[in-house]
Amino acid sequence: MDLNILIGGEAGQGLKTVESLLTKTFSRYGYYLFSSKDYMSRIRGGHNFMQVRISDEKIDGPDPGIDLLLALNEETVEIHRDDVNEDGIIISSSGEEEDDIVKIDAASMAEEINPKAVNTVFVGTALKVLGLPITEAEKVLEEHFADKKSVIEDNKKLLKKGYEAGKQLFNLKDLGTKKDRMVIDGNSAVGLGAALAGVSFYAAYPMSPSTGILNYLAGKQEELGIVVEQAEDEIAAINMVLGGSYSGMRSMTGTSGGGLALMAEGVGLAGITETPVVIADVQRPGPATGLPTRTGQGDLLFAVNISQDEFPLMVLAPKDQEDAVYQTFRAFDIAEKYQIPVIILSNQFLADASKTIDRINLDDLKIERYFVDEDQVEEEYKRYKYTADGISPRAYPGQLKGQIVLTDSDEHDELGHIVEDGEKRNMMVKKRAKKLQKLKDNDLCEPDYYGSDKPEYIFVGWGSTAGPIAEARKMLSDEFKVAQLAFGDVWPLPEKTIREKAENGAELIFVESNASSQFARLVRSETGIKADYSIVKYDGRPFSGREIYRRFKEEVK
Repeated sequence: MDLNILIGGEAGQGLKTVESLLTKTFSRYGYYLFSSKDYMSRIRGGHNFMQVRISDEKIDGPDPGIDLLLALNEETVEIHRDDVNEDGIIISSSGEEEDDIVKIDAASMAEEINPKAVNTVFVGTALKVLGLPITEAEKVLEEHFADKKSVIEDNKKLLKKGYEAGKQLFNLKDLGTKKDRMVIDGNSAVGLGAALAGVSFYAAYPMSPSTGILNYLAGKQEELGIVVEQAEDEIAAINMVLGGSYSGMRSMTGTSGGGLALMAEGVGLAGITETPVVIADVQRPGPATGLPTRTGQGDLLFAVNISQDEFPLMVLAPKDQEDAVYQTFRAFDIAEKYQIPVIILSNQFLADASKTIDRINLDDLKIERYFVDEDQVEEEYKRYKYTADGISPRAYPGQLKGQIVLTDSDEHDELGHIVEDGEKRNMMVKKRAKKLQKLKDNDLCEPDYYGSDKPEYIFVGWGSTAGPIAEARKMLSDEFKVAQLAFGDVWPLPEKTIREKAENGAELIFVESNASSQFARLVRSETGIKADYSIVKYDGRPFSGREIYRRFKEEVK
């Protein structure tokens, strides 16, 4: 069973509430979910929509077809009617009742009870059309409005009215409660990963689509003892978290491409002072303001080459919501182990989409801080001591009795004093470079490989394209020998697996949400391996598996 629901209307009509109530209810009935959002950069008006895909099996991305259209305004019917499947149904409060339209007078129902809760009527009707009872939905309403108890009964009444106004047209069943699953969006997943990693300071300036991380951690700050600061701009944010990290706190910031541009010098400061910091870049199309509420993968080469001159850093790209939890946790570990900045490249598609994931395995998550022990320090503490692996002993101010923890943004000697000596400069550059080599040798993860052992074609993707590519690969597997390489570590580039697969003669198809196939360019520059084809998309909308399947047929075959 695979069913696609589209909820459409204008900003301010409560689409998010409808989506939240439905996804939580479907989850309680045991269904797997994938929910994505398409919204305009405005507070009121315009056309926004959310797609909720439900299945009795795991799903990895959106699907363009519509089985049930919840039209909160007439414009939604006009825009999406042609995309409704042949046996699909429309629930609308406007127009005439037709074979494929269930008409409900939601406004009149709500007027009698609570006009502000009109969207709850649509939730009730949708559940009736799908054939599910409203028992779990009533519990979800109680949880959703727990801080507004005065409206719970109104919403329950409107849920029931909507349910009674509908007619059953699908036959979904209660699959049973699944206790070992959770539904989470990508921004919350990054926030959860940071919380599990022991983040104690988060500073950021709100910038779509990264603001969800700020909101998540702000909501947990009292419970978990996290300091969350809304900075006046991104320059202040990066410098605040560098100060936090210098003082011994696990520190993080989040932004999008334009904000990362402002942070560039701060990232360089982290590089030369060897101060660990985690930065989440939730990508959106640019340049400049670009498309503030859309998705893309256009920041890759910028993130890899950020700031002036050379210093070690790492760039990670979570593949989905579950991976975002683990990769964020890992980012903190690598940042402190190697004393480097780590950039997490998410994007709006991953950040705003929600997905059913398995319960997080906390047994695999062990926090290690990597601070120097006092008995390991010589008579005089050298913050930038030359070592065989390039990693110097790190301490925070006040940790070592009678010792000064000195750092400087100029080039410096082992103690942290400013130098202009050419020999010392060479030694410091080489010392920092050694850390990157150790990272490559010990902590770099090769891409996941799926599919045929002897493929004709290998789809190569990074980050959030993993799910849609997986669905396309499964659709194509009956006709072709296809496989998939899904990269999560993108810098330093893991080279072993892609070299092995390229040597076997399969054609490489790079799938990316940017105009120039940036990852293909990065792979070629690092390995000499060229893409045979590139399937790119840069209109601000995410890939679906069906689209990749279609474009493979049209552009490759």
